[in-house]
Amino acid sequence: MKLAGKVAIVTGTSPNIGGGIAQGLADEGAAVACVDLAPENAQQCADWIKGRGGDALGITCDVTDETQVAAMVARVRETYRGVDILVNNAGILGGLSVLDMPLERWTRQIAVNLTGTFLCTKHVGRLMVEQGRRGSIIVIVSTAGHQGQAGNIAYCTSKSGLLNFARAAAMDLAKHGIRVNSLTPTATDREESLERAAAWGRPRPDRGSGRMLDFEKMVPAGRLPSPRHYAKAAVFLASDDAEMITGFDLRVDGGAIAKYWPWIPNA
Repeated sequence: MKLAGKVAIVTGTSPNIGGGIAQGLADEGAAVACVDLAPENAQQCADWIKGRGGDALGITCDVTDETQVAAMVARVRETYRGVDILVNNAGILGGLSVLDMPLERWTRQIAVNLTGTFLCTKHVGRLMVEQGRRGSIIVIVSTAGHQGQAGNIAYCTSKSGLLNFARAAAMDLAKHGIRVNSLTPTATDREESLERAAAWGRPRPDRGSGRMLDFEKMVPAGRLPSPRHYAKAAVFLASDDAEMITGFDLRVDGGAIAKYWPWIPNA
C-alpha cells in the first residue's frame, strides 16, 4: 500500500469527488479524517471507510471559520498524532453571471472555495512544520479555473485563484519538505457517485440526462472521468512516487483543456 501509516484530511466528503478521494486514500492504507460542513457527509464517509476495513474519523467543520478549522486539526492530531496529507476539496459549485451575482452569494462562495483552502493549509501546514513531517497538500481545482465559463463568475474566479495559491504555498513550504500541488477535475460522470451514495444508505435518485451527455460528446477521451480517477491521481501526489513534484497542476480531464476550442470530437 502506497500510503500505509499515513494520516490524511479530506475536506468536502460528499459521495462525489471528496468521498471518492477519501475512499481511494483509505484503500491505499491511510487513516482518513472526513471533514464536511454537513454532518451526514462527514460521518457517512467515515463509517463507509471503516466498514471496508479502513481507519476513519468524521468531523463536522465550516472551513471558513478559523476557530473550527484549528479545532478540527487539533482533533485529528489528538486522534492520530499528526497529519501527513491534506486534500482541500471543500467547495460550492455553480453560480451566476457577473451581472446577476449578489454580493452575499459571491462572498460565501469565495470564502468556502478559496479562504477555506487557505485556512486548512495554514493550520495543517503549521502542524506539519512543527512535527517535521514532509507532507503533501493537494488543492482540488476545476477546468473552470483554467477557462472562462458564462454564468459561473465566482466559481471560475475562486478556482483560478486556487491554481496560483497552490504554487505560492508550494514555494512557502518547500524549505520544510512539504509539497503542495493542485489537481484539476472536470465534468464528472455521476454513476459512481450515485452508487456510493446508495452504499452509504441514501435513496438513489434518477441519474438524470441531458447536460452530462453533452459534456461526454465534447471531451476528447470520449467519456467523463469518475471520482476513482481523481482518487488515483491524489494517491500519486500524496505518495513518495511524487517526492520531487511540487507547485504542479495535475489535470485529470480526459483532454478537455488541451483540446482546440472549436473541435467537438464526436460531432
